Amino acid sequence: MSGDLERRYRRVLRLLPGYYRRQWEEDMVTAFLESSLTGDPEEDEFAIEYGRPSWAEVASVAGLAARLYLGGVGAPRRYFAWGQAVRHAVLAVILGHAVLALGGCVYLAWAHHLIGWLPAPPARLLLGLSGADGTVWPAVWYAIGYAYIVIYVALILGYYRTAQITAVLAVTPDLVYLLQQQLTYHQPSQSGPWAGFILFDLAPVLAMAAFHRDAPPVGRRPWLLALPAGFVLLAVPMLAAQVTGHASWVPGYSGLACILVAIACLVHVPRIRSGKAMHSGAWSLSLTLLAIVAGVVRFAWLVEQLHDPKLVTEGWTELVVMTVAVMLVAPDAVRAQATVCAPPPSPARQ
Repeated sequence: MSGDLERRYRRVLRLLPGYYRRQWEEDMVTAFLESSLTGDPEEDEFAIEYGRPSWAEVASVAGLAARLYLGGVGAPRRYFAWGQAVRHAVLAVILGHAVLALGGCVYLAWAHHLIGWLPAPPARLLLGLSGADGTVWPAVWYAIGYAYIVIYVALILGYYRTAQITAVLAVTPDLVYLLQQQLTYHQPSQSGPWAGFILFDLAPVLAMAAFHRDAPPVGRRPWLLALPAGFVLLAVPMLAAQVTGHASWVPGYSGLACILVAIACLVHVPRIRSGKAMHSGAWSLSLTLLAIVAGVVRFAWLVEQLHDPKLVTEGWTELVVMTVAVMLVAPDAVRAQATVCAPPPSPARQ
């Protein structure tokens, strides 16, 4: 049995990795064709010549492709490394959001005198509270921050669907805000904010497809401890700089991302050389992905800061330092992608 419908099914199946398609393509095409036939000769002949895969079938193949390319347990080494790298990168980005959100929670409690042993915050720090600027956006940002804490914990505990739905809800206000700024104030350039939204907010939501049922469970203890540790090491110094009037010492979010990725690469290098770290290649690949994301966002912000030579110098310095650091882990990231054949899972498992 052949016809245009079969060719169209085969075209859709090209979304799947080659190793999987070589073993299961014929069985999948046969199953799809059988599900499209009704038993009526005339209707079946028409369907074979003019039929098309349904949107549900295309979506199922696309979902299967995402799970295979971002492999889990039992996947070939190359795809498992990419899956782990993406999962680590998503957790790292969401951790950054959650740490800043936790800092916002403490700041809000401090501003409302809920932390009795602290003195009242300086008046200049209270201007960003909800309603102080006449808009609802400050309250929205706090709510989004709380949502990121929920997303982070849900991913760690394995509630992937909850995390994905909450993440979609969390990024929607950011999109609305950027569109409002673009349309209301006719801003000629917003490359920095848009790059930050796409790569720091939207991309992690899409990349959560790597958290599927074949993905290995997340190491709960280290990732849960990373949240309070990040708060102490990152959010507290940033808040202290603002309180003491040294807010200019704190780099912007894109610059801070470059610095943190560079530090993470330098910390990871001894683990690579010792050979004792499990899945060090996946971590190296993850750090490389984070460096690319942070670098693109930082460059987009630099485009808007060309009028300020000092900011441009700082930005390029951050980019150069991060590039040098990531070059130390890049060879290990390349080795992690070495293809090692493994039996692909049966379509029945998908």
